[in-house]
Amino acid sequence: MPDDAHPRDGDASTPERSDAADAAPATDGGAAVGDAEWDAAAERGAVVGESTGGRGVGDPDGDVVLRLADVVKRYGSETAVSGLDLTVREGELVTLLGPSGCGKTTTLRMIAGLEAPTEGTIAVGDDVVAGDGAVTPPEERDVGLVFQEFALFPHLTVAENVAFGLEEPDSPDADRRVETLLELVGLAEYGDRSPADLSGGQRQRVALARSLAPEPDVLLLDEPFSNLDVSLRVRMREEVKRILEEAGVTAVSVTHDQEEALSLSDRVAVVNDGRIEQVGEPGEVFEHPTSRFVASFLGQASFLSARIGEGGVETVVGSYDRDLLKGLGDGYVGSRVDVLVRPDDLRATPVAEGDADGEVVRRQYTGPSFVYHVRLHDGTVLCCLHNHTEEFEVGEPVAVTLVADHALAWYPAA
Repeated sequence: MPDDAHPRDGDASTPERSDAADAAPATDGGAAVGDAEWDAAAERGAVVGESTGGRGVGDPDGDVVLRLADVVKRYGSETAVSGLDLTVREGELVTLLGPSGCGKTTTLRMIAGLEAPTEGTIAVGDDVVAGDGAVTPPEERDVGLVFQEFALFPHLTVAENVAFGLEEPDSPDADRRVETLLELVGLAEYGDRSPADLSGGQRQRVALARSLAPEPDVLLLDEPFSNLDVSLRVRMREEVKRILEEAGVTAVSVTHDQEEALSLSDRVAVVNDGRIEQVGEPGEVFEHPTSRFVASFLGQASFLSARIGEGGVETVVGSYDRDLLKGLGDGYVGSRVDVLVRPDDLRATPVAEGDADGEVVRRQYTGPSFVYHVRLHDGTVLCCLHNHTEEFEVGEPVAVTLVADHALAWYPAA
């Protein structure tokens, strides 16, 4: 479809809309949410934004803008989303993070109304927009959507693109709204220009302003940086974060980029196989993942085998205080566990072969640093982070030291 034929965000005629959404009967703006309807979700932690131990940010009594309770999406015999619960509060930016095919984009499309859930309930504000066999069409939801490809109209000016989603785009009120938004996104002098005259980052900001123009209750960002080059992507993350904070908008983003999710979000929901495995603040999710999948998906992860002793934690690279492991109780004495270690938790030191814990089997140059992959004598491979000036050769014998100055996550031995 050419750009000039692209419908507005959330329009029911968008070609991406599913047959299921088209066939679903519409409601008159959604039914009111009853307290009893969310009791089961609250028990699962959905109402406070928790799933397997996550925790929301800000005021725990803040207004809930978006709720998904036990949402399921099936395509024939295939289940794309399975019992997903999520709550987003006013002013939050929550990112759905996960690998391709995990169900995160399907979830975003169900929130937007481009797909209908097979089971479960979705509410925006006090209105149920999907549930009990009824689905509110996209154009009747207070939801904005920023597409990956920006979807700007080439035959309209920048200002006209921003005004397109307003009820009276030619009114003085619309002109004032457009002027305010262009100033917010740093394009106050670009209103009369064509989108073709803008850079990729500028077009993205126009698309963002257009989605913000109708003042949606929730803004959805569908991999918004995927079409930008790496350096621009980093700059735009910070710019979009500033814009959303200044606008005070509630947003849900979808990405498979871990750095993007951790740097942009108030909370991160890690999705795997159609379910949220963990949701919480970025630092908590990264440093204390509640499952091996979350640990492995976020950054480079190694697992160091350890035995819990009476006086400490014994590993093949030394013995350490029990306080090193987060939440370790006395009942685990004698147990074997796997300790999550990141590259910055470990150091490698060249030694004589007789004193070595293993040898370097790979070195990964990142510019500012090297990540050395060390195979221990028991076959375990650990990743050690070093300054770029510290060069070791592949095959060099090394001792490995655990240098973490924070509590580490751990799991029952595999």
